[in-house]
Amino acid sequence: MEVNRRQFYGLLGLVGVAGAVKAAPAAAQVDNKSTLQRIQSTKKLRIAVVANQEPYFKKNLSSGEWTGFCLAMARDIAEQLDVKLETLESTWGNSVLDLQANKVDMAFGLNPTPKRALVVDFPPAMFYNISSLVGRKGFAASSWDELNKPDVRIAFDLGSSRETIIKRFAPQAKHIAYKTSPECVLAVAAGRADAFACSVFLGLAARKQNPNLGDFILPTPLVRTVTTAAIQYDSDGRFRQFLSAWIDYTRGSGQVREWILASLGDMGITPEDLPKGMDF
Repeated sequence: MEVNRRQFYGLLGLVGVAGAVKAAPAAAQVDNKSTLQRIQSTKKLRIAVVANQEPYFKKNLSSGEWTGFCLAMARDIAEQLDVKLETLESTWGNSVLDLQANKVDMAFGLNPTPKRALVVDFPPAMFYNISSLVGRKGFAASSWDELNKPDVRIAFDLGSSRETIIKRFAPQAKHIAYKTSPECVLAVAAGRADAFACSVFLGLAARKQNPNLGDFILPTPLVRTVTTAAIQYDSDGRFRQFLSAWIDYTRGSGQVREWILASLGDMGITPEDLPKGMDF
């Protein structure tokens, strides 16, 4: 018998806690309610959103409405849970802090790292990405060795996975830290930096929006990264179980890819614009 998506997620609600990840509860869990219990009792799913981060997030300044493929994912999750979606504007670096402070239930678009996993939980990969950079006009590089030089100026946004990757693979380069990704883009466009570190999706979007930027750089060896949502550690792990099943279902059905390509398409970026062989 074929089971539709709503029936599928309804069955998931009957799953017990067997096999749940055991971890220390987050400090924010002061009411002794698990994340799923809190979401169901308040009828709200609270997520962190980051401005000027197309195609992940985009805010309509006139209406205040948020779009982007992370919003498409969040809306689907909220629909399956039969709750309302609420947003809190944050940054990549602060979204983990917002989770710990119990301001949000989920923070999308994050790369799991061992240090982050000490304080927040991560379900499986929602999609994969490749670490990349966008250079200023006239700047060229094809490998990490070419970037790892004292006279190469690389910008990154504080608290992001890009900061960690640049410090790991280009420690000899001059590092320029900014609070946000748009500041990195402006620094490169103005010639104050040679390149800024980004994900492939952010790099494609930046080049599409700013004609003063130069080449797209995927330095070798390629550094592949996992991207998913961060959540709080809680008392029973049922929300993580639900998200794990949701990810398996939406990735396996091709829905995650459709959401990503649709958001890229809204910016005029086609599948042919993606780096050859990129499978997310």
